Amino acid sequence: MGSGIALVANGFRGFARYLGGVMGADAYAKYLEHHKAEGHQEAPLNEREFWRDRTDRQDSTPQGRCC
Repeated sequence: MGSGIALVANGFRGFARYLGGVMGADAYAKYLEHHKAEGHQEAPLNEREFWRDRTDRQDSTPQGRCC
């Protein structure tokens, strides 16, 4: 029975990661990975700055989105 619960829990975690990716919740982590991979010399934006910048860019150049 314990393995059945673990299987369901793993399935739920996988679905939550997928849904988070679709919704953009992992955008900051992807930004940090990209920033590091590109070898930028300046420090990356902190998470608050990142989301503010992203929101400002979306507001200034609206594109088709669901909401």
